[in-house]
Amino acid sequence: MITRTFAWLGALVTLFVMTVSLDTRLLGQERPAPPPLEVTAFAGKVPDYKAPRTPWGDPDLQGVWSSDDMENVGMAVGGGRGGRGRGGPGAPGAAPAAGAAAAPAPAPTGPPPLYLDEAAMKARLEQVKRGASQRDTTAESAFRFDYARRAFPQTRLIVDPPDGRLPAIKPEAQGRLMPRGTYGPGPLNSWNDFSLYERCVTRGIAGSVLRVIYGNGNRIVQGPGVVAFSYEMLSDTRLFYTDGRPHVGQKIRNYLGDSRAHWEGEELVVETTNLTNLTAVGVNGNGVRHSEKMKITERFRRVADDVLQYQATFDDPDTYERPFTISFPLTPLDGGVLLPYDCHAGNTAISMSLAAERAEDKQYEADVAKGVKRERRGVQECGAGVGGAPVAGCTPGAPAGRGGRGRGGLTTAEATGENTVEQ
Repeated sequence: MITRTFAWLGALVTLFVMTVSLDTRLLGQERPAPPPLEVTAFAGKVPDYKAPRTPWGDPDLQGVWSSDDMENVGMAVGGGRGGRGRGGPGAPGAAPAAGAAAAPAPAPTGPPPLYLDEAAMKARLEQVKRGASQRDTTAESAFRFDYARRAFPQTRLIVDPPDGRLPAIKPEAQGRLMPRGTYGPGPLNSWNDFSLYERCVTRGIAGSVLRVIYGNGNRIVQGPGVVAFSYEMLSDTRLFYTDGRPHVGQKIRNYLGDSRAHWEGEELVVETTNLTNLTAVGVNGNGVRHSEKMKITERFRRVADDVLQYQATFDDPDTYERPFTISFPLTPLDGGVLLPYDCHAGNTAISMSLAAERAEDKQYEADVAKGVKRERRGVQECGAGVGGAPVAGCTPGAPAGRGGRGRGGLTTAEATGENTVEQ
């Protein structure tokens, strides 16, 4: 009797576990493991290269690396094209879009290819060479926008999902776009209406390594049991401990999270948790803010003397329908030194923008009292772009354009911050 009872209970428990497991998979809660490293620098082929070693035997990743050579390579299929203000098409002094002009036509069936074919790659090489030569000789000052000097075959940054599209943003995350403040239409009522980037706090992990118009340097310094990774713009430094210590407690949250790392042969694998819900996965830290459940898995591998492959998988079940992975090569930074990035919190732009909003409040109320009917003016009213250039196609009072393919109610460009214009 007792034996039969225990057998019945065991069967019931097994059935319950199987049901919960099935429900979990059906609800999309079972998250796939991060994919292996995709060496986009060599069109997916892993070279027979072994990095030099540090005195204590780890692969030597040290140096100052840059994402400058990713100019005109967008985040996703159907996303933003690296718009004006970020060194993409239309940026002052920019060469023709290497990726856009040279990209092959989509395949008849299946997702667009991740890599250029031979003819398209040849065209990209010529464009990058021509653009670098032109901008080397036509700069108006000693300071100029950074640009690519070498070409790579990839057509987009997202390597997983295989179709190259940003996973859909969950409905409950639709309203979590990073506030734009100085670059947006308002209303501006406090410093919380400005992005962390505008406030000189941080661009987050993704926003700090993705290519922008300048400041794309990344410095790696190694020691026994630890790797230091520093960003040029907004001068953040992350520490990757490789000595086996556990993560800090879940109650401790940081903008750049808490990182723990280990070596898998030639690769440094970094797992970051303990993030806040105040940063986003997008250009300059813009786009949709993730939740505190975000986990980021990064892979670093030196695949040549002058190429460091970087990959990051972003997994946040409260924001994206599934994880996604970006991968791209980092190459030595011209000059080899991170320039100082001294940034005052808003550099008075925040106080001036808030003052302008309050002035418009008073003027609008005064006009209404006089019977004047008009739209409320935004702080920017188009304004000027980088270098004082007028914003092309801007109509005062008109809503911002929405380009790219929609992902769960937001366009890909909006979700990744690729539609923002630095003004």
